[in-house]
Amino acid sequence: MNVVVVGGGPGGLYAALLMKRRDPRAQITVIERHRPGDTFGWGVVLSDQTVANLRAADPESANEIAAAMHRWDDIAIHFAQRTMRSGGHGFSGIGRKKLLSVLQQRCRTLGVVLRFETDLPPAHLETVIAVEQADLVVVADGINSRLRERFASTYRPDIDLRRCRYVWLGTPKRFDAFTFAFKETPIGWFQAHAYQFDGDTSTFIVETPQEVWEQAGIAEMSNGESIAFCESLFADVLTGEPLMSNVAHLRGSAQWIRFPRVTCAEWVHWLDTARGRVPLVLLGDAAHTAHFSIGSGSKLALEDAIALDTQLAAHPGDVASALARYQAERSVEVLKLQNAARNSTEWFEHVDRYASLAPEQFAYSLLTRSQRISHENLRVRDAAYVGAFERWFAQQAGLSIAADVLAPPAIFTPFTVRSVTLPNRIVVSPMAQYSATNEGMPTDWHLVHLGARATGGAGLVMTEMTCVAPDARITPVCPGLWNDDQRDMWARIVRFVHEHSQSKIGLQLGHAGAKGATKTMWDGIDQPLERGEWPLIAASETQYLSGESQTAREMTREDMRRVIGEFVQAAQRGATAGFDWLELHSAHGYLMSGFLSPLTNRRTDEYGGDLAARAKFPLEVFAAVRAVWPVNRPISVRISAHDWTNGGNTDDDAVAIAKLFRNVGADMIDVSAGQVVKNERPVYGRMWQTPFADRVRQEAGIATIAVGAITDADQANGIIASGRADLVAIGRPHLTNPAWTLMEAAKYGYNGATWPVQYLAGKSQLDRLIERERTMRAALEGAPPTGELT
Repeated sequence: MNVVVVGGGPGGLYAALLMKRRDPRAQITVIERHRPGDTFGWGVVLSDQTVANLRAADPESANEIAAAMHRWDDIAIHFAQRTMRSGGHGFSGIGRKKLLSVLQQRCRTLGVVLRFETDLPPAHLETVIAVEQADLVVVADGINSRLRERFASTYRPDIDLRRCRYVWLGTPKRFDAFTFAFKETPIGWFQAHAYQFDGDTSTFIVETPQEVWEQAGIAEMSNGESIAFCESLFADVLTGEPLMSNVAHLRGSAQWIRFPRVTCAEWVHWLDTARGRVPLVLLGDAAHTAHFSIGSGSKLALEDAIALDTQLAAHPGDVASALARYQAERSVEVLKLQNAARNSTEWFEHVDRYASLAPEQFAYSLLTRSQRISHENLRVRDAAYVGAFERWFAQQAGLSIAADVLAPPAIFTPFTVRSVTLPNRIVVSPMAQYSATNEGMPTDWHLVHLGARATGGAGLVMTEMTCVAPDARITPVCPGLWNDDQRDMWARIVRFVHEHSQSKIGLQLGHAGAKGATKTMWDGIDQPLERGEWPLIAASETQYLSGESQTAREMTREDMRRVIGEFVQAAQRGATAGFDWLELHSAHGYLMSGFLSPLTNRRTDEYGGDLAARAKFPLEVFAAVRAVWPVNRPISVRISAHDWTNGGNTDDDAVAIAKLFRNVGADMIDVSAGQVVKNERPVYGRMWQTPFADRVRQEAGIATIAVGAITDADQANGIIASGRADLVAIGRPHLTNPAWTLMEAAKYGYNGATWPVQYLAGKSQLDRLIERERTMRAALEGAPPTGELT
């Protein structure tokens, strides 16, 4: 096979040497327009796993690379005149020029043809293919790939230019850890990413948001002035050492660039040539990028090269199948890393969002920003760091921990709102049960459902949306609180929770609006009733399912007064029933959510228009309810933070909505998303709604509840510990295991959770089983079992 590799960066060179190593008869040619030693960056970061992959693919070059690497385990974070460290992270750095030199020499040894200072205009590709008699072209010409641009209709690239500007510098300062340093200036935040990559030099990347860069006047600076600015800003971190540029011919503004996030829908283009159809396959930055804050693009490119060669070897004579498998395999892995990189990028783009956190929590938030490092993964890396952090967090929660006792994980610390103290941070999500009578009466099902989850250890159990009037129901079998009989049944459930657990119980009140008069979930979710329906009201005339749902009429001012009265009476009955907590459902397209969203509120009066006007009625409801709800009991508000479709609310609006409710007395925002309109296009994933809770908490200055695909205690601990939310609502896991909280406590070895005395025999057996598993696992890993927490 004859192969032309366009681009002589690490990925292109590595692909060339691997293909030549596997098939010495192959003619492999690398075409690079720059000189052999030209490079933009300074150092390259490779994880231990990537180094292991290189050893397996080509031990000869891997040994040379490893010998030139500088390794570190620690991450050091400089913030607010503090330096915090965490170990066990296992990365290595190598000079980019050294890496290129090793790969270039290995290519020459194997017989790869290297053509430097050879420009290949995209229009001349067919000529090169003919001259080289190429059967395959590897497109590895970088972020600004000209070949990708020529065949963009096939590759369909999506390039997202990120918010921050950064400059890639070097320094003779030798850092003993991967170092993050943060500096606040009167115009905003700057941060540095620094790591040593050889015996004498470190990479030093300085980054700041575009608007801060502009206000600092860097665009008008010369190269020397730009470097001097950074040296002065980070003088304490550099300890007198200078910063250096390897692109001295550029002005300061040209050195500072914005990172482009590149994704491509397709990685292979088949080009019709005189030799027939020749595939052009993307590799490395030409196909994808991952922000430098999570790792090196060179790492991805090298692993692309390994995967490409592996698939070509596995499909001899069938290049089409090999390339299809290469894209299928690598696109999944790249997407995982890009998703993590997006989280990391956004964290660094909004340092001001987290700057109000205590230094301890700021550092923890940074370490876990990508969601690839979880709480327990961080514990594996550095148990001492996590233990010290948990002790600090528990102390902030008001616990006094003896010096010889391990602190509880974050989710098992108490949380107080007004006079209500939750024993832990776990909430049983409001989950519709569709099990009331046709008169809206809660039943023994609700007693068992909520009671079991309270005795199962959750800090707060929430009722499903409880309707304030018969015409406020979603379905005929949704529970209500519009009469005293309903109040008394709810009081029975509340008494059970209070008498048999330490849990608190919350009442979620709501009105279905245009989403009312429908069938149960198992009979046809959102489908209109075939008989027995009732008239619907909404912010504007609305049909939730176009062509199917009943049309809700636009509310009049009289309707609004009536509904406010219904909420007030329901809240009063809830207080009498003894509920500890009240939540107003203003999400998911129900009545109050319908007012908040511009997609469903098309009113032309004072209750429609901009956000302040759209929020007027929900705020009136809240104010009326707050006036009658006991002052010592909290009220939260559930909102949809994103409508997931053009023209709808976004997370910017969620922050503004949260501030409006905060200003009238809300204690907490329960941050959900979507379900406002049927044509939404959500972006799902694990913990997929937590970023909204995080942003609302930091920017609106109000406590939040995180929801959405949070499935285990490790995820919940990370969310709470990092300050992304104050409580975590767990839904579906509680449907399969009412004692989810107690089970997770037992897995941690945490003995502070309160078990019903009736179940203590089961706890003893569970503890023995878990300890046996822990001992067996420790024996297999050659490490002693960890002790219990108290």
